Amino acid sequence: MLIVGAGGVVGKYAIALAKRTGAYVIATASPRSAGTVRAAGADEIIDHTETEVLDAVTEQVDLLLNLAPIEPDEFTALAGLVRDGGVVVSTTAWMPSPDDADRGVRSVVVFVRSDAEKLAELVSLVDEGVLALEVTRRIPLTELPALHAEAAEEGIPGKVIVLP
Repeated sequence: MLIVGAGGVVGKYAIALAKRTGAYVIATASPRSAGTVRAAGADEIIDHTETEVLDAVTEQVDLLLNLAPIEPDEFTALAGLVRDGGVVVSTTAWMPSPDDADRGVRSVVVFVRSDAEKLAELVSLVDEGVLALEVTRRIPLTELPALHAEAAEEGIPGKVIVLP
C-alpha cells in the first residue's frame, strides 16, 4: 500500500489500520513528520521533499491512498504504480480519483461515510490503544474564529477539541 500525505492524523490512522490487516505500507512524509509516520508503523518512508515518489517506489502496489493536495497530473502518474486490478482511493473530493479501466484499476473518492458499526470499531481501537488520538489542545467555543484564522494561516497539527 502506498499512502501519499501520510504525515497528518488521517495518514497515521491509515497506516495503523493497514498494518492491522498485514499490509506492507510505503508512506510519503516530510522530514517534520517522518518520525511519527515511522512510529505509526510505516515500513518505508519517502521524503517527498527530496525524492520523486515515482522514482522511489520500485514495485507496484495493490492500493494507492492519496491524502495530499497534489496536482491532477501527478495523481494520474502515481496511479500507474498500482498493479492491475488494484484500487486508487482519494480523500481529495475536489479532484477526481484517476483509474485505468484497461488494467482493471478502479478509483474511489471517500469524503464522509456515516457508519455506526465502523465508528464503534474505531472507538474500540482507540480504547485499546491501537489508535492514538492526537489532541493538540482544547479551546472554548468562543475561540473558534481565532482557531479558523490560525488554521488558514499556518495549519494546525493534530486535532482541536472545541468545548461548548
